Amino acid sequence: MPPPSLPVTLDCSLRHYGGEHPAHAHATHAQLLYALSGRMELEVDGHSAYVDTVTGLWIPAGTRHAYLAPPGAQMLVMDVVAPPCTALDKLRRFQVPRAASCPPQALAATERLQLLLDAPTLLPRRGVDVQALEAHIRRALHTPWPTARMAAWCHLSPQRFHARWLELTGRTPQHWLRQLRLDQAERLLARGRSLEASAADCGYASASALAYALRRDRGTGARALRRR
Repeated sequence: MPPPSLPVTLDCSLRHYGGEHPAHAHATHAQLLYALSGRMELEVDGHSAYVDTVTGLWIPAGTRHAYLAPPGAQMLVMDVVAPPCTALDKLRRFQVPRAASCPPQALAATERLQLLLDAPTLLPRRGVDVQALEAHIRRALHTPWPTARMAAWCHLSPQRFHARWLELTGRTPQHWLRQLRLDQAERLLARGRSLEASAADCGYASASALAYALRRDRGTGARALRRR
């Protein structure tokens, strides 16, 4: 897609959000945003939307939008002032290019804009809140978490959830879960908890299963962790 007709004024910044912000509109500029970490829920002209690390949003000038973000969400925001342009005058969901998943100083604003204009348009799809699911799993880490259970919590089919999770985290659901279990087991063992109790708390069938996983994936053992 060709860039908007010049002159174009670009402001590109990394912004930190948390909490709920009331509806507002930008009369003089269009805005695009996507997450470098976390996600944001939006209401745009009365319709629900979201952005995350792989899904971005063009918000045309004059469009009312409100948003809600968990603490620590980091959003790449571009304010674009340009003459009327079909590329900027309609709400559009787009797939965030990998080359644009970087802080403002790592890519020239004009290059970033062109990448985003050329990015594939996405049809509306159900969002996956990585942080919310992680918090839910942590509260029941001792229980089995097959991919189907994770998918059901997100109201997705296992196949669609697997693809979305890989897209969002760079890991398959079970690889991600294995690292989550091991991270918690390492913390418990470092605090002096027994191997048996740590295994039970983190969803391992036995102490030997946890010991094997620690050696295989982390190259360490319970004794070494307790000495840290």
